Order: sequence, then structure tokens, then C-alpha cells
Amino acid sequence: MAPKLRSILDPESRIVPSTQVEKSDAELLDAYSEAVAGVAERISPSVVQVRSFRGDRPAGTGSGFAFTPDGYLLTNAHVVHGATDLEALTLDGRHLTASLVGSDPDTDVAVMKIDPLEVPAVALGDSAKLRVGQMAIAIGNPFGFQFTVTAGVVSALGRSMRSETGRIIDEVIQTDAALNPGNSGGPLLNSRGEAIGINTAVIPAAQGICFAVPIRTAQRVALALLRDGEVRRAFLGVGGQSAPIRRLAIRAHELTGDSGMLVLQVESGSPADRAGIKEGDLVVALGDQRVEGVDDLHRILVETMIGVKTTITILRGNHRIDLPITLARRA
Repeated sequence: MAPKLRSILDPESRIVPSTQVEKSDAELLDAYSEAVAGVAERISPSVVQVRSFRGDRPAGTGSGFAFTPDGYLLTNAHVVHGATDLEALTLDGRHLTASLVGSDPDTDVAVMKIDPLEVPAVALGDSAKLRVGQMAIAIGNPFGFQFTVTAGVVSALGRSMRSETGRIIDEVIQTDAALNPGNSGGPLLNSRGEAIGINTAVIPAAQGICFAVPIRTAQRVALALLRDGEVRRAFLGVGGQSAPIRRLAIRAHELTGDSGMLVLQVESGSPADRAGIKEGDLVVALGDQRVEGVDDLHRILVETMIGVKTTITILRGNHRIDLPITLARRA
């Protein structure tokens, strides 16, 4: 008998009966269900429904979750935007008065405060260690259906998403755990029940394409909000759009990229105005960092750049010009 055939038909070969395979699959499904159910049971008491009011009128609902044992909650900035009063509804039906500590629309992260010890804190995971395909569990209040649990996987990492202010949020987590309006601000969790992100957005026309702000970003923003009540960023004072650079200019000035930021507006009295930047200039670098468009400037203009004296490189007509500039704090 040929070796290959013997390996299939030999009664001593280790062939697993189909009943054992089915049992193994059932055990895996039971383990998956148990993991999701366990996370839901442990974490739901830490999640709240956020209700916002403008005067005496309801303005909207979303979700949030405690991330410290002394009553601080994370949610989305767009959930609390414009609210004069905030309320947190707990799993056991309590209505807690909440106050806004601060919000950062550029990253869609906000921090609220309730009375200490009213809601247990969720442990925070490390979004930098996520892997595509690992379990992702969302808890929130979609369309007002309180404390809804959905599960899926981390679909992709390193996505970019534009916030309501137009600024790019980097390293966004994509998941297929079902999210809907009202889930915003709730936690995205791993199989251990650690928060790995804040659920923030869906693509209305798509199915299974949802996004969460990574918990590392949320932690950094929350620290700034707790410390200062705001997130400080450097300010340049220009408005513009990404634009291509002519090939002749790329060769003539030995540029490494093929696009820059075309200046369409210069704010009077701004650092850009004082440096001599004009409408129609094409920004290609700030200091030693290449600028290929608006989003690059957003990434560069962080708090550590406030007060920094550097140079901004522009193309004006056929000339490359390096202008000294001192970056200010964004108001």
C-alpha cells in the first residue's frame, strides 16, 4: 500500500471522530459565550447612560464609563457638546447628577464627574498591544436601548478618522462589534474586560464598520483635562488645503514629498501673520518635519510646540523661503 494511502486508511492512524470535532467546536463556542457574558456581567455596572440637557429640554443621549475609583467618567466630546446639565443613569436605575470636567472635540474625548464610589471603575488596557482579529466587546445604549452588549473583533488598527472639528484622530481602532447612535462614549473592551477604546463613530451606509478612539489617546487627553480643564495645542494661524507640488519645483528645491499645504487664509496677528506668510504660499515643512497637507500640521502642532522658535518652509512662486516663526498657544 502506498505510504500516502496508508496514512489515511491505517486503523492505527490518529483520525479524530466527527463527534469529537463537533464537541470541540461546541466547547469553543461555549468558551466564547462565557467570555462575552462574563465581561458583560462585570463591566455593565461601570457603564452609564449619559443624558444631556439644554435648559429644561433633553438634548441627547450617549454612553460613558468610570475609569477611576473616585467618580471620573470617560465619554465622547460630541455626547456632551452644548449641554447645560448632565445626568448619568446607572444599570440599577439610579439617576446621578454629573458635571463636565472638560472636553476635547479634536479627539472626541470628554471627562465627567459624579459622586465618588457610585460607579465601579473599569480597568484600562493597552491599545498599543492590540492585534487584528482579537475579541472586542462593546457596551452602551444604542437608540436608548439601555446597556446593550455587542461583540465582534478588532477589524483593523491604525485607522485615521476626522473629528467634528476637522482635525484628524490617529491610530483609531476599527471593529465590527455593532455600534449605533447612543453607543458613543461607551467602552470597547477586550476579553479580560479591560477598556481598549471609547466607541465613537459608525459609517451609516456600511455594516460592521465602526470606530473607537484608542484608550492610550483617551488617557493622555483625560490627564490634560483633569490637570488643566483643556488640551493645549500649538497655534499657527493659517487655513488651507492639501495641494500638489509641481515636479519642476520638487526637483529644483530637492523636496522629498509631492504635496504641501496651500495657504488660503492667514489670521491677523497670528504667528503665521507675524512670520510673513501670505495667501497662496505652499507650506512644505515646519522645522525639520515634512508637511504634505493639513493633517501633517495638525499632528505637529502639539502642546510641546507652544512657544517653540523654529522655521516654516514655504514655496512662493518659484522660490523656496525659510521664515523664522514662534508658535503660540491655541486659544
